[in-house]
Amino acid sequence: MNDRVVITGIGVRSPNGGSRKEYWESLQAGKSGIGEISLFPAEHLSCRIAGEVKDLTYECLPAKDRKRVPRLVPMAILATEEALGDALLQYSKMSETDRQEIGVFIGSGAGGLDFGEREYEKFFAADHGRVSPFAIVSSFVGMVSSEVSIHFGFRGPSHVFSTGCTSSSDAIGYAAAMLRTGMVRYAVAGGAEACITPAIITAFVQMGTTVTQWNHDPQRASRPFNADRDGFVLSEGSWMMVLETYENAIARNANIYAEVAGYGSTCDAYHKVQIMPGGDESARAVKIALRTAGLTTEEVEYINLHGTATRINDEIETIAMHKVFDGRSRRIPASSTKSMIGHPQGACGAAGVIATCLALQEGVIHPTINLECPDPVCDLDYVPNIYRRGTVRTALCNCIAFGSKNSALVLKKVD
Repeated sequence: MNDRVVITGIGVRSPNGGSRKEYWESLQAGKSGIGEISLFPAEHLSCRIAGEVKDLTYECLPAKDRKRVPRLVPMAILATEEALGDALLQYSKMSETDRQEIGVFIGSGAGGLDFGEREYEKFFAADHGRVSPFAIVSSFVGMVSSEVSIHFGFRGPSHVFSTGCTSSSDAIGYAAAMLRTGMVRYAVAGGAEACITPAIITAFVQMGTTVTQWNHDPQRASRPFNADRDGFVLSEGSWMMVLETYENAIARNANIYAEVAGYGSTCDAYHKVQIMPGGDESARAVKIALRTAGLTTEEVEYINLHGTATRINDEIETIAMHKVFDGRSRRIPASSTKSMIGHPQGACGAAGVIATCLALQEGVIHPTINLECPDPVCDLDYVPNIYRRGTVRTALCNCIAFGSKNSALVLKKVD
């Protein structure tokens, strides 16, 4: 078994950057990607803002397919294409044997629900009118990995993980395990989400989790750990990576961003939506990730937090970090990527992992923006508003999901 798994390619389609480079520059600059919804008329909604991917093109798809797929498909394909190029893998020149050794592992919460919502709106509006024959295959969550595998001709395992907000973290953890067992030689892993629709936003508002008080000032709306936070801002995007064993990466002289050193997953077994008070299982997921990485809490130098800006989530995550890191918890730099990109649901873990990879490589920790008056209960070092320079060798990426799920990944800098 090959024990060490590394990340050698990164691709991004994000609300605050249409490439890896733009994404990282925006994160360092504290640039928000939140704005007024433009994908559909939203004047009647109580939440009228979101994190949209701008200038999304469907040109990567055959012309006949461009009206047959949900929005996350071109996002996932474009981010994967960038990641493969970054990893110096020329998929167009690969042999059939090479293609059989590449697996695709993607996390997504909503999958193609945007496509399904539009089609069934036609159905009900026209009194059982005709819908697209692709309404089923393009709407279900599991289709996104198939679309990526088909597009690139990758014949290894093709799996979608839909575990709520932990989806893409779980996909990355699973991909690393597949590499360690030798099931695949390369893994394309990450997350893709396109859940900005009238029905989904309305449902989140009814649940009381989505921001409604900042429609007038979108870029200040995502406010993790702030005393006046009003819920998360829904967003979309795709964050994809190429993973391979350390030995394989060294043999082909690939650039290595980070090692995926540990992964932990637990379930509160508590509630469909609410997080168990106390954060015990979230803390245990982190401890499992550290144990599988062979590291102690003393070695963690940065935490990429889930940080959604919902009141209970931010408080319990903070408590969980205190339980893991004890006296060190307030001294470890920790930041929320969602303060700038909003909450891309099932893709959020991958967004945080990529931000962390770049922090390890560049020696820059991105800020948590809009942190103007911290909630007294939220008392970690959230790197408020301005990025911070500093060498980071070991980092934690934390996720908490609906359905009582928790996941954590540990990344290490590779010399």
